[in-house]
Amino acid sequence: MLVDELLKVPQRVTQVGRALRHRNFRLFFSGQIVSLVGSWLSTVATSWLVYKLCRNSMPDQATAMLGFVAFASQIPIFIIVPFAGVWVDRWNKRSILILTQTASMLQSFALAYLTLAGHITITQVLFLCVVQGIINSFDMPARQSYVVEMVDDKRDLGNAIALNSSMVHTARLLGPSIAGVLISTVGEGYCFLVDGFSYAAVLTSLFFIRTPKREAVQHKAAIEQLKEGFRYAWGFPPARALLLLVATASLMFTSQSVLMPVIADKVLHGDEKTLGFLLGASGLGALTGSLYLASRESIVGLGRVILRAATVLGIGLFCFGFSRSLYLCAPILMIAGSSTVLLMASSNTILQTIVDDDKRGRIMSLFSMAFMGTAPFGALLSGYLASWIGAPNTFILCGLVCLLSAWFFKRKLPGIASHVRPIYVSKGILSA
Repeated sequence: MLVDELLKVPQRVTQVGRALRHRNFRLFFSGQIVSLVGSWLSTVATSWLVYKLCRNSMPDQATAMLGFVAFASQIPIFIIVPFAGVWVDRWNKRSILILTQTASMLQSFALAYLTLAGHITITQVLFLCVVQGIINSFDMPARQSYVVEMVDDKRDLGNAIALNSSMVHTARLLGPSIAGVLISTVGEGYCFLVDGFSYAAVLTSLFFIRTPKREAVQHKAAIEQLKEGFRYAWGFPPARALLLLVATASLMFTSQSVLMPVIADKVLHGDEKTLGFLLGASGLGALTGSLYLASRESIVGLGRVILRAATVLGIGLFCFGFSRSLYLCAPILMIAGSSTVLLMASSNTILQTIVDDDKRGRIMSLFSMAFMGTAPFGALLSGYLASWIGAPNTFILCGLVCLLSAWFFKRKLPGIASHVRPIYVSKGILSA
């Protein structure tokens, strides 16, 4: 058995980058990875800037404010993204992405100017975070559903989604580490400035991408399309179960990013470099999970991967709450990061494979709503829970909820498989 698995390793390695043979996806991949590193610079810099501003002026509310700022940046996604999904199904996705990436560039430059000029306040950070959340509401479903159009051979779709995820988490690995160094040497403002310039890479790639023009379709009224998307998702058991699991896991996992400055400072007695190291460890685990998914030859069996990932994520968050050592926190975060990307990317892959083409934008908007739209509530909840019971106990509670959601998903898995199998057979993924 072990020998057979070892013999499969070279074959799996060659499978990792097969979606890159598609020109459009290759262009998108190369441009997006540069931009995403910049985005992580801004994410870490914003978190540390808010914590620093609050630590000096209102130390008793610093933890809760971290949660509130994260809530402000992500609540637009929860409100707007279902409507955005309707327009993503109607509009040219490449044009949407050019607009959203340009707007994100301007938002980063605004943050950079205010911070470097010494005028930055919590109110300004909140406002600009809300602006970015509105931009992301259109960007996320457009970017996720556009992957399908960039891959000519649909057999490579699962690999493209996994590579897309690995791109995000490579940036997640590099970004926090670079941010930690930049913040400690030149300050948060330069992180925002670098992020602004990084959008040039993805905008350049989008201008060179060429996808077939879709035929004009007579659409129903927007509100009717929105209702149709909700009915389709809720009435289709696999989509319903996956979206509910993703929403619960995202709600609980948000504590990892929101409370990490508190863990770095109060629990581990570190600084911004400690924060970068912790987030980098989580990113390394996430990258490992992404590469594993990219090495898989088939999407068959991803349901079991999702179940194991949800279980391990719950265990990881639970154990992290008891850790008081940097050298123990780092490997736990690697495991939790890997489990999270396995859960989210596998759910994304299954949904993109089984849903109807004309509803993909709306289903991906609901996925974005479950993944990122619930995060503001998780941020607010974890921030206030941490101020009440402490950050470590908040992680323990979140881990227990994840384990409970994994148990519920396990009970639904046989029914999900029975619905998905005929679709896989019709698409040639499984033999009859």
